[in-house]
Amino acid sequence: MQKILVINSKGGCGKTTVATNLASYFATQNLSTALLDFDPQGSSIRWLSQRAKSGKAIYGVHVASRKNNTGLTRSFQMRVPPETERMIIDAPAGITGNELRDLIHLVDTIIVPVLPSSIDIHAVTRFIEELLVVGKVRQMGLNVAVVANRAKKNTLTYKALERFLKTLKLPFVTTLRDTQNYVHAAERGIGIHEMWDKRTDSDKAQWRPLVRWLEDVYLIKTKQKIAH
Repeated sequence: MQKILVINSKGGCGKTTVATNLASYFATQNLSTALLDFDPQGSSIRWLSQRAKSGKAIYGVHVASRKNNTGLTRSFQMRVPPETERMIIDAPAGITGNELRDLIHLVDTIIVPVLPSSIDIHAVTRFIEELLVVGKVRQMGLNVAVVANRAKKNTLTYKALERFLKTLKLPFVTTLRDTQNYVHAAERGIGIHEMWDKRTDSDKAQWRPLVRWLEDVYLIKTKQKIAH
């Protein structure tokens, strides 16, 4: 099973958009997919509730609603069906310290969505430092990548984000444009890969680098497990 955490300490960066569209993509590839919503707002689970019964099945759990506090335990990983091939966690905003460490221990891959604005770049700078120092993601062998969301490439803030990420030597795998296509998809409980409108072709193309990166990471980890 590939276990993917979509996280950023700052709200409004598009975590749910990335998490739900990833779940949708994996489901269209006939992979048994689980979507775990750790966010009390439950946006991912609301998206799932809009999904037509005729669509590709995605197993969903609103983890936040199952607890009276924000403690995170490995037991939630065991709630997904045993045949699950891809597990995606939509993390809450503002998570730090021990809660962040607990969540990181549930996964093997982390995606950090970020908006290319000066405020968001400052926030993600501190968050990525916490991932590296407090979360110790590199020592744990976790793969981390950054996705720019609702972005315009030819802007000064976008170029500032690129420069910052180069200093950390983290993969900046793709840029998702600002488009109403994601809004229309969310209203129907589907992802961009389940829309057949030609106007979504460029959006689908922007997902390919992220999908390839996830596939490469999964293959490498699988080979490492076999070797051991």
